[in-house]
Amino acid sequence: MSDIRGIRNNNPLNIIKGCNWKGERPIQNDKHFEEFESMQMGIRAGIKLIRNHITGFNGKRPPANTIKKLISVWAPATENNTAAYIRTVCQQTAIGRNDLLHANDRRSIIAIARAMAYVECGVWLEPELFESAYDLL
Repeated sequence: MSDIRGIRNNNPLNIIKGCNWKGERPIQNDKHFEEFESMQMGIRAGIKLIRNHITGFNGKRPPANTIKKLISVWAPATENNTAAYIRTVCQQTAIGRNDLLHANDRRSIIAIARAMAYVECGVWLEPELFESAYDLL
């Protein structure tokens, strides 16, 4: 079993509890973060949440449609080094901090999710996990 919480929970984007996600483990032992039955289902949930933030949950919230806005909502400065998080995701994806994101841009969304998982867990996960997770949407 991994010592890395996001890996152990199959939740490499460290989604906080709050929704009933497809693919959740029936028994949740982590009191703060979601736990998923497989890594693909945890990544799928993360990608879905990223896309929802980009669209502003279909207009219900202000869109977090840049890396700067997305990471500022995902990893607020009260809990994280948000500036370093933004910098790392931008460097790893070659997407500018204020470049407009599109929820249906598969390549960019996968790159962003993979870079965010790296920041959250400190390890690189195989690109194929993100490709297969995206296919589950």
